[in-house]
Amino acid sequence: MSNPTGWKPRIEQESGTAATHPEVGAGGATSGLAHEERLLFEHGAANGRTGVSLPPAGGDFDPERELPPELLRAGIEGLPTLGELEVVRHFTRLSAWNHGIDTGFYPLGSCTMKYNPKSSEALARLPGFANAHPLLPPELAQGSLELMFQLERALSEISGFAATTLAPAAGAQGELTGVMMIRAWHVARGDARKRVLVPDTAHGTNPASCAQNGYDVVQLESGPDGRLHPETVRDAMDEDVAAIMITSPNTLGIFEAHIAEIAEIVHAKGGLLYGDGANLNALLGVARPGDMGFDVMQFNLHKTFATPHGGGGPGSGPVAVSEKLVPFLPLPVVVKEGERYRLVNDGKERPRTIGKLREFHGNFGMFVRALALIREYGPEGLKATAQLAVLNANYLRARLKDAYDLPYETDSLHEVVFTDKAQKPTGVTTMDLAKRLIDHGFHPPTIYFPLVVHGALMIEPTETESKETLDGFVDGMHAIAEQARTDPEGVRASPRKPVRARLDETRAARKPVLRWRPGMKVE
Repeated sequence: MSNPTGWKPRIEQESGTAATHPEVGAGGATSGLAHEERLLFEHGAANGRTGVSLPPAGGDFDPERELPPELLRAGIEGLPTLGELEVVRHFTRLSAWNHGIDTGFYPLGSCTMKYNPKSSEALARLPGFANAHPLLPPELAQGSLELMFQLERALSEISGFAATTLAPAAGAQGELTGVMMIRAWHVARGDARKRVLVPDTAHGTNPASCAQNGYDVVQLESGPDGRLHPETVRDAMDEDVAAIMITSPNTLGIFEAHIAEIAEIVHAKGGLLYGDGANLNALLGVARPGDMGFDVMQFNLHKTFATPHGGGGPGSGPVAVSEKLVPFLPLPVVVKEGERYRLVNDGKERPRTIGKLREFHGNFGMFVRALALIREYGPEGLKATAQLAVLNANYLRARLKDAYDLPYETDSLHEVVFTDKAQKPTGVTTMDLAKRLIDHGFHPPTIYFPLVVHGALMIEPTETESKETLDGFVDGMHAIAEQARTDPEGVRASPRKPVRARLDETRAARKPVLRWRPGMKVE
């Protein structure tokens, strides 16, 4: 029988349900029918089908006459023409392969992949917000400007800083923006400086943000307790250091307990403190970085304040600053005059600004979602966010520390790092553990990061997960640890249940298929 639609059923060989199959955890990995799906290009070349009913271009319009040659494209060999039904089925089937926060536990350490409230989603889709054009004049965008103003004030209060810019598109651009302001502040004082100190437990984008601003990066080693110690900073700090970039809690999930003394050391030499706010989820309502001595910090609205992220976006990375850096904030800036709001877009009003970072005002949809969450939770709810995030991480720590190696005895906050040291004698590695976890219905945690921990498994449960979900995850992890002892080959052969079994990562890295050609068979 021919199969013109391009799909074929895949019957799961390992039958059973969460109640009967010992491998299946609370993540929902069960047997069932999955549709195999080919690339759109493999559905066939031009066949005359279409999913639209647009009339042919009429009048005197001739693309070759009206458009420059560089904007014209010749026909593409093998480009498929598909009907609407074929396209809808193709992407719906692919969507069923995805794992997301709405389908299961997503314990990526450092990424804070927590559930996004649907109330925030609904508000972001209100026509007045979703359809607002960024070129609307201020008198027609008062509601949007007021929302931005309120969010800026809320973020500044939550973090303990004087002011916040909403412009950066994501956390990495927020880092870049913060270091740009640090440089501008030093240059304005006639002291450009050359170096930035970055601990080995900082986020991986920190060195790149410094290098892009022309700074040399000096890496500082953390102590045996996973913390940065004052004497290490004192030895590296001099009048040529512009700043130190610290992630607190750091990528080990450990709070930098010496931050006040470190701040004194750096400030005494004329440097500034940059705080990477990617792990702010652990501090909400409990402590404010601005009160600890930090001069600048980026938020990750798509982490801390639960807006959708992953797969490259969308994100939002506002940057908060102390009073001394306020004149250097990028444009635009929303100001309130009486009961009205306006945008400052002119460098004449802000002569020391670092200028514009990108088009318009930032990712406005993320602003709506974040402010909705802040207003919904209130001060007590934000504090409960941090408390529950820390509780969940320490619950996992306590329940898994006998099965997996815990490299640091120092107390954890919102995330916990294990290693594969206990499984290594059987030949089972961190990668094997992560792949096997998929068969138990859970997305793997972050692996092999932070780099200071060999064979790291970095788990962040966030505050949104229930005890039942965490217990299912623990059961899966214990089952894998036991299987690594009794059947290591079975662990190394995993996963077996997804539509795609274990792939050859080495081959994918060395011989990637980046462009499809007619007649090519994609394995």
